[in-house]
Amino acid sequence: MYPEIRLHVAGEWRGARSGETLPIMNPATGEEIGRVPKAGTADLDEALEAAERGFKAWRKVSAFERSKILRKAGDLMRERAEETARILTMEQGKPLVEAKGETLAAADVIDWFAEEGKRAYGRVIPARGDGVMQLVIREPVGPVAAFTPWNFPINQAVRKVSAALATGCSVILKGPEETPASCAALIQCYLDAGVPGDVIGLVFGVPSEISEYLIPHPIIRKVTFTGSTAIGKLLAGLAGQHMKRVTMELGGHAPAIVFKDADLDKAVKLLTGHKFRNAGQVCVSPTRFLVHDSVLEEFTDKFVAATKQLKVGNGLDADTTMGPLAHDRRVSAVEGFVQDATANGAELRTGGSRIGNQGYFFEPTVITNVPLSARIMNEEPFGPIASINGFSDDEAAFEEANRLPYGLAAYAYTRSTDIAEKLASRVESGMISINHLGLALPEVPFGGIKDSGYGSEGGSEAIDAYLNTKFVTQARA
Repeated sequence: MYPEIRLHVAGEWRGARSGETLPIMNPATGEEIGRVPKAGTADLDEALEAAERGFKAWRKVSAFERSKILRKAGDLMRERAEETARILTMEQGKPLVEAKGETLAAADVIDWFAEEGKRAYGRVIPARGDGVMQLVIREPVGPVAAFTPWNFPINQAVRKVSAALATGCSVILKGPEETPASCAALIQCYLDAGVPGDVIGLVFGVPSEISEYLIPHPIIRKVTFTGSTAIGKLLAGLAGQHMKRVTMELGGHAPAIVFKDADLDKAVKLLTGHKFRNAGQVCVSPTRFLVHDSVLEEFTDKFVAATKQLKVGNGLDADTTMGPLAHDRRVSAVEGFVQDATANGAELRTGGSRIGNQGYFFEPTVITNVPLSARIMNEEPFGPIASINGFSDDEAAFEEANRLPYGLAAYAYTRSTDIAEKLASRVESGMISINHLGLALPEVPFGGIKDSGYGSEGGSEAIDAYLNTKFVTQARA
């Protein structure tokens, strides 16, 4: 059964003070399965006061003790993975195997930050004069406002919350209204592991109202957001007006370049799986396929054949390999991309239509010979559409890969070490994976450049934005 959703404010799970709620829909059926409390100003004020109290206490807890609590939270995530994954599939739609993978991966993320928090080292700088001591100390930045999306309601929240807690910060998480229960299950693990109630808050509501209230508030000292580039720019601008530390993980439009010497079978297998994972609703999903002309026809035929093998259905069904889109707005958006592309001369090779009238299902879609004027070649599709075009020489591939203002992720397949070296230096992207899918591990950086944002949510770099650097110098009296 789908759980009852509550806010978590000042150590209490409760409804909104106003009593207002918003509907939660099952994307596989299109039916309402629950209600989520709509936080108002009164709820946010209580959450802010708690975050301020929580920060004063939590920052005094040693990194060693914080680490033990976080490791326990990771263990609880693993113990509750089956139940949490089922809830995640009910509210988000992704196949159960993907939902369980997201839940277990969250436990690994918590473990990583639990250990990394113990390694937020300062340093001693050799002084120029005798009797002078020069120290660099790293301190928690303060209460954090974190904003996370519906496509990975556990994966995105766990990185932000864990980084904040590991460094001694308190955090108010604005979770996704479409997928609140799995996000709440994550927060419950932290609390059950021993994180004090004032240290971690969870609110839902109207996103613009919450962000416009929390970000300028003097208690909040750090803002972290995952979502669209358009909204990210607005929130970064608002944070900038108040000199708040910001991490932005924004949209992408990842090129996937297949060179003439690539292992085509391997490329097809990995790219189809990655493209249609979570119905293409992934910020690092490969979206613009650039294939050398000499292997274009063979690659396309294999890719289309693999796409046709996908089983679309309710994520709770064991044989489902792609679930529904998350809500009806995505269905309309994906339909629009397909119609625009074909109107501009693209060839529809498979898919292209909504499936049935119940739920938000859409066929895995492949389009080829897509002109650069088509919207899908310029806007992030965020759906199960693969656009495949050919290129005649490597320079053309590099030029197209870098043409857009996005720079989050990129993929390439080649046997040539020379081409691989050029990819590493020439492709304008925060992350690039060559001949395999190696992104988003807890221990590696995760973030983009250009309009895809700034800062990292993975690797040792991830905790930097949650720490202030203080320089202390002292001479003998």
